[in-house]
Amino acid sequence: MTHLQAGLSPETLEKAKVELKENPDTLHQDIQEVRDMIITRPDIGFLRTDDAFILRFLRARKFNHFEAFRLLAQYFEYRQQNLDMFKNLKATDPGIKQALKDGFPGVLSNLDRYGRKILVLFAANWDQSRYTFVDILRAILLSLESMIEDPELQVNGFVLIIDWSNFTFKQASKLTPSMLRLAIEGLQDSFPARFGGIHFVNQPWYIHALYTVIRPFLKDKTRKRIFMHGNNLNSLHQLIHPEILPSELGGMLPPYDMGTWARALLDHAYDEEPEYSPESYTLSVKDLEKDLSPKTMKRSQSVVEPGVLKRPEKVKSEEENLQPLLSLD
Repeated sequence: MTHLQAGLSPETLEKAKVELKENPDTLHQDIQEVRDMIITRPDIGFLRTDDAFILRFLRARKFNHFEAFRLLAQYFEYRQQNLDMFKNLKATDPGIKQALKDGFPGVLSNLDRYGRKILVLFAANWDQSRYTFVDILRAILLSLESMIEDPELQVNGFVLIIDWSNFTFKQASKLTPSMLRLAIEGLQDSFPARFGGIHFVNQPWYIHALYTVIRPFLKDKTRKRIFMHGNNLNSLHQLIHPEILPSELGGMLPPYDMGTWARALLDHAYDEEPEYSPESYTLSVKDLEKDLSPKTMKRSQSVVEPGVLKRPEKVKSEEENLQPLLSLD
């Protein structure tokens, strides 16, 4: 075991070896091979290239050198293309702070049976008069940056649960295709995290409609990890034990305190109330409605007409959408 694996438990070391093909004898060579590819992308500013940083990208792509480098390049390219998003990316930023205090994201204290960190989003908490969807995305990215420092989570990954209870059509209408693509590019294509499952619960019909909008931009692996539970919390509990879930999700724990993760990031700054309005944010909705990148627009012909939510003729049942999730590939 090298010093780069010092933070891993014996169980996680074995998992990294078996599932990710991580070999302590070639670890430094693997990292250097990725680093050597940086010269092929002079258009990108690689602001961090130390061993520990590159290692998380290798783990996210199962030590495929080329795929790890591509993810590393996309990580920095995404930040170059969306500079306003990453200005003042810290918990005390007014918009991020408001989102964090409303539980975007919530982070459960217990890990699931596979050692994955569980993130929860209670969608109806979004107060659109106080912060934007982009602020929520920034808060999630900031939170992931903090959590991915943990080598255990680099190997074991994350699970996301989104509760759509009481999420209104009016709120949903603010989720434009361009904004959703921005989130997909930031989380699926440009961040070194392993997501083992994305669970929708209590979703109304218009969330199914939104899913048809984003589906063409999801990788096949991501699609297979999205589970539509509807009101059937028993199907959620088959995959995530109720013993570690809050009561809102049919779990045995007390209701989730939305400020838990915010207090961990903000500490003494949690109770300070800065003035902020969504209009003050420099990344405007008009900016988001522009083409985000050529690669996203290549598939745009198959997307539902932007800004239009249509009731589907038939929505698959939760049983049809639920597939057993035994482990993180």
